[in-house]
Amino acid sequence: MKPIIKLLLLAFVLLFSNADLMAQKKPTRAAEKELKSRVMRKAKKEARQLTREGYDVAPGALPIARQVESSWIRSIEMDAETGYPKYITANGNAVGESITAAKLQANEIAKFELAGTISTNVAALIEGNIANAQLSTQEAASVTEIAGAIKNLVVQEIGRVLPLLEIYRPVGKNNVEVNIRIGYNSEMAIEAGKKVLRRELTDKTKILHEKLDKLLDFK
Repeated sequence: MKPIIKLLLLAFVLLFSNADLMAQKKPTRAAEKELKSRVMRKAKKEARQLTREGYDVAPGALPIARQVESSWIRSIEMDAETGYPKYITANGNAVGESITAAKLQANEIAKFELAGTISTNVAALIEGNIANAQLSTQEAASVTEIAGAIKNLVVQEIGRVLPLLEIYRPVGKNNVEVNIRIGYNSEMAIEAGKKVLRRELTDKTKILHEKLDKLLDFK
């Protein structure tokens, strides 16, 4: 009877273990479903507001509601491996005499906002690595100062962005206002920031390469 009892006990253990796992997964799925539901409600609200404000889309482009919904979904998309947001998003708004001119300016503004987010994130990550890199007080101060001033340089390193929203409306008699939203892969963003920071630290400090490697060892 003992082998049978052992098998029964094992079966009960496995049964309750599976029940616990299911209980842990259900709230996660429920939370994801609720998050997506809230996002869709906010997206619909924003789309209605933009339409009331007189915005329209270019011929052949997706309707405002679809563009806004897609941009919100991108903003909450998570990386399966890291669990962090997969994309960084940024907005740009500009007025010009033509859609093309205003769009170019709005795109540059959005990229500048994107670069600001990237440089801020990189600076925060660097702060956590200063001790590990065993930097001197002077070296640490230089790193902090340079990391906080790479925004303009990061703009030049940003590659192709993902257009998420592009709408426009007439302003006055001859001008047009363009509002855009762009996305950029978070991993590529961090790599762009690290590339700029390594170049600046190499050019402006005498920190050893071994220390730089430890300092920039983050994702």
